[in-house]
Amino acid sequence: MIFAIVGPSGAGKDTLIRGALAARPDLRMVRRVITRPTEAGGEDFEGVTSSEFAQRQMRGDFALTWTAHGLSYGIPKSQVTAPGDVIFNGSRAALPLAATVFPGLRVILVTAPDIVLAARLAARGRENAEDIRARLSRAAFEMPEGIAFQTVVNDVTPEIGTARLLAALQPVRA
Repeated sequence: MIFAIVGPSGAGKDTLIRGALAARPDLRMVRRVITRPTEAGGEDFEGVTSSEFAQRQMRGDFALTWTAHGLSYGIPKSQVTAPGDVIFNGSRAALPLAATVFPGLRVILVTAPDIVLAARLAARGRENAEDIRARLSRAAFEMPEGIAFQTVVNDVTPEIGTARLLAALQPVRA
């Protein structure tokens, strides 16, 4: 099963994903390729130049690519072809293509109230006040039509948020 974890900046996707991976060693996390320096921090990703990204894309190294916030993101084919449950931190805007590329894709929307998002964005120190306002204005982005998803509200502790994510990662029951 392939799971796309999506949601606005500051929702705590990376924190909840780390918690889920610790609780479920059978899950595999996709290490995204992003056109930003690896030293930028946050999640564990492979930072590459725009030129290197374009070369890899032309070679067909990626199962899925998208752009957001002026950066290019790629999901390496090699990380989604093995059996077992795989999760990746995705983009809501890329979900229609992702659903085509990954039949049976399960989408989990991680979100939080705006006041929580704003506090988390300010605490991480990567954005200025104007950037935070812009990210909050995109937080209410509607999910693309035709994309089924589950919502995980991450508005209290990381432990509670992780428990909610783990519940959403369980197989769908009839």
